Amino acid sequence: MTPLHRTLLAALSLLTGPLTAQVPPAHAAPGCVASVPYVSGRGGYHTYRIPALVRTRHGTVLAFAEGRRNGAGDSGDIDVVLRRSADGGCTWGPLTVVAAGHGDTRGNPAPVVDPRTGAVVLVTCGNSGKVTEGQISRGEADRRVYVQRSRDDGRRFSPPEDITAQVKRPGWRWYATGPGHAVALTRGPHRGRLLVPANHSVAPPAGSSGAGPRYDGGHALYSDDGGGTWHLGFVSATTGGVTNVNETTATQLPDGRLYFNARDQYGTAPGHRLDAYSGDGGRTLDRPYTVQPTLNDVPVVQGSVLQLHGPDAPLLFSAPSVPTARRALALWSSTDAGRTFTRLRTLTHRPAAYSDLVQLGPATVGVLYETGAAHSYDTLEFRRLTLT
Repeated sequence: MTPLHRTLLAALSLLTGPLTAQVPPAHAAPGCVASVPYVSGRGGYHTYRIPALVRTRHGTVLAFAEGRRNGAGDSGDIDVVLRRSADGGCTWGPLTVVAAGHGDTRGNPAPVVDPRTGAVVLVTCGNSGKVTEGQISRGEADRRVYVQRSRDDGRRFSPPEDITAQVKRPGWRWYATGPGHAVALTRGPHRGRLLVPANHSVAPPAGSSGAGPRYDGGHALYSDDGGGTWHLGFVSATTGGVTNVNETTATQLPDGRLYFNARDQYGTAPGHRLDAYSGDGGRTLDRPYTVQPTLNDVPVVQGSVLQLHGPDAPLLFSAPSVPTARRALALWSSTDAGRTFTRLRTLTHRPAAYSDLVQLGPATVGVLYETGAAHSYDTLEFRRLTLT
């Protein structure tokens, strides 16, 4: 371990408040350790899931989620909902519906702030509320992709605009953006580009029974005009069960490259995390997705990466840390651009699942994650982590 890494370990270990502290309610005072913007069973929704975070140009934290009306499942009547915080995640405004399902499924929020205009751009997916992911993956139903914008700091969003024809190839079945924050490129020749990491599935090869492994692949979609028009970037190969690139998170490294970290959906390769790099703004990959062996403690689940700003700032990763269960959300750090990760801290030993990271200030990070005393999907908790 390098001296720099030891220094970062020590700094990040000094979290604001004890890890065993009682979680304050959403009206906690400024300087809080944590808050709970979403509690399942309240606000007209059975369950809240799938967190996504951005911090706007004005410093407002936007916490997106899926509001699942009738159950915890991935299908049915699901809306994309939002709560706003003007004090770094200590208190939250009222819940608003950004994309209403009206009985159908709307989800997989992937928000990003356009660095040129400050507008919040939100990409989501949707399908009929009467079908399941399995039916879509078998080619029996369709999955669509949408974009919305807010030019008033997340208070109001435009109606969803269907961009499926621009970003989905014929023959693709399942389609999922993120989930979690998308990326705005701030350096290099593609500065200003908005990029959304995503994944898809395809039909099994001709002649197969279709009952074998899933054929999943990763891809990226990007816009160079603030979300007005969209293009497909790289499309990774489907490997027939060796590495199944699934839910993906991305960030831009200090050298301008993009780093992608993905869930391996029960591939036969060892471990549950895959990663890749792009040196041309997401149009191609520098190498195929490969196993990230230093994250083998992570189970099959979504995770989040965030490159912090500042000299020698680390790359962070959040996810559960028990290989066989969704529990014990932890934070990892990399000081070598994602080649290796070291676990910094376990934030909770309770059940935990999806998460998303956001930088709140020069020395403060926020993480919104699924957790609960009994079940992972009881609440979405927001935790503030302070680096000294």
